[in-house]
Amino acid sequence: MAVEEPKYSVTQQAEPFELRTYEPKIVAEVVVAGSMDEASGTGFRLLANYIFGNNTVAGGGNQKIEMTAPVGMEPQSEKISMTAPVSMQESAGRWRVWFVMPSSYTLDTLPRPNNAAVTIRQIPESHYAVIRFSGLAGEQKVAQKTSELLDWLKKKGLRPTSKPELARYNPPWKLPFLRRNEVMVEYQPQ
Repeated sequence: MAVEEPKYSVTQQAEPFELRTYEPKIVAEVVVAGSMDEASGTGFRLLANYIFGNNTVAGGGNQKIEMTAPVGMEPQSEKISMTAPVSMQESAGRWRVWFVMPSSYTLDTLPRPNNAAVTIRQIPESHYAVIRFSGLAGEQKVAQKTSELLDWLKKKGLRPTSKPELARYNPPWKLPFLRRNEVMVEYQPQ
């Protein structure tokens, strides 16, 4: 079964790295506390509850929203220095977990969450550097891939402008060697 993913164009590729330009998108997100694994599970459940119908459409009632990929997460903090290797680590115990909404919705047509913890926001066109990898996306592996991505960006003379984000594309029952994961960081194009 095909699952919709955010639309983007690849502007440069050097396996396993890519520079991408993403079209504007709408995300549903929550900020949750805990370790990376705890926050991932809690955030996923809150967002799944929203898309499975804990929402209100204009005129009343609720609506199921199709699942998309990836499920993303990033640590929440005031500021992270981008001059040293940065990993997906707990930041005061808070994480932002997000789902991209199907492209058929606008901010006006998307059902409103019934749970105040779920917020909706539009993200304008954005530029991301990405490293793709398979297997389990545990903290140590994500830290390694984040370091590799930031080193690659530095060698290219590009400056990161956001915290690293982890994007997971597969359900937990998928065999690890078949899983698709990415670490993404927004950058300023030259």
